[in-house]
Amino acid sequence: MLHLNKIHHIAILCSNYEVSKRFYTEILGLQIIQEIYRKERDSYKLDLALNDTYCIELFSFPNPPKRVSNPEATGLRHLAFEVNDIEATRNYILNYTLFAEEIRTDEHTNKRFFFMSDPDDLPIEFYEM
Repeated sequence: MLHLNKIHHIAILCSNYEVSKRFYTEILGLQIIQEIYRKERDSYKLDLALNDTYCIELFSFPNPPKRVSNPEATGLRHLAFEVNDIEATRNYILNYTLFAEEIRTDEHTNKRFFFMSDPDDLPIEFYEM
């Protein structure tokens, strides 16, 4: 049987590197591990960590195609972060004048959660611990 240890990272392709870099580092608070500009691809690769654990590679490429978000399409559905205080998290997001859905309750776990979108409309979920 195959043995997987953990998810190593998630790769995200953005349309505006500076806007997405600000969103993931300044708003969500992910730490920059390393930033590489690949001249031959006219592309950036930004390695990000959450609580000192490598988790996201943020890529930029010239003129990437738009991601289908609504209606939902086959493929990765969303990125989810666990939080301790769902209401404080939502208020924090709203303070940045970003849209956040209303808080809902998962009918199977009774945990609360809400969704927002990153600058490229990638759904991001915040799920209470």
